[in-house]
Amino acid sequence: MTKAAQLVSKALGAAADERLITRNPAAGLPLPRVEVEEMRFLAPAEVAALVEAIDPRYRTWALTAAYSGLRFGELAGLRRSRLDLLRRRIEVFEIVVEVRGHHYFGPPKTRAGRRSVPIPAFLADELALTAGALDPGALVFPAPEGGPLRASSWRRRVWQPAIQSAGVAPLRPHDLRHTAVTLWIAAGASPKEIAVWAGHSSVSSVLDRYGHLLPGQEARVVDALEVMFRAAESSPKGELVSLR
Repeated sequence: MTKAAQLVSKALGAAADERLITRNPAAGLPLPRVEVEEMRFLAPAEVAALVEAIDPRYRTWALTAAYSGLRFGELAGLRRSRLDLLRRRIEVFEIVVEVRGHHYFGPPKTRAGRRSVPIPAFLADELALTAGALDPGALVFPAPEGGPLRASSWRRRVWQPAIQSAGVAPLRPHDLRHTAVTLWIAAGASPKEIAVWAGHSSVSSVLDRYGHLLPGQEARVVDALEVMFRAAESSPKGELVSLR
């Protein structure tokens, strides 16, 4: 019920942004608290094991999913022209969705979904080898028979054998998106940066979902308070102690 209401609110919010309606009637609607589900994500060594186990045609797909945080539809709709390998960035402006066996290309569902995602040098090199010679409009990760990936058959034929062989099952393709966020956190990215790169509409959504993984600030804060106190004790009475 809560997720359905959130989806309706997003749709009405988008309509309000486009001035199709005067306001979003679902904005501020009180909803039951959503319990945070335990997320599944991989450590870098597990990502490496998965990359080695997967069909070689999708080695770069797995690396890109784990280190860029792109959703399945964003990866399936990624074209060569959206790879800025010189600046080491992926431009997300198009996705593909499958409805009753038919593929539809279009822009991301939200404004935040249209974004530029930085990638590490090793991934840019992998993408250069995989897609460097492709035509600008070509899909970077096509289905084995050509055309866009079909999620259900790809999971059955490529994904399931790979996660079993790598010893990381159970694992969904979407869990590589969680993996990317946890790796960003470990590397020191801020909640704002994570929100932008992951295509979330607000920092609060990142904090709600991943806040428990963000490094605690308690030690830094109390250590700073200790320094302030000791400095004040040792300074001549009446002098102000700089906090900088």
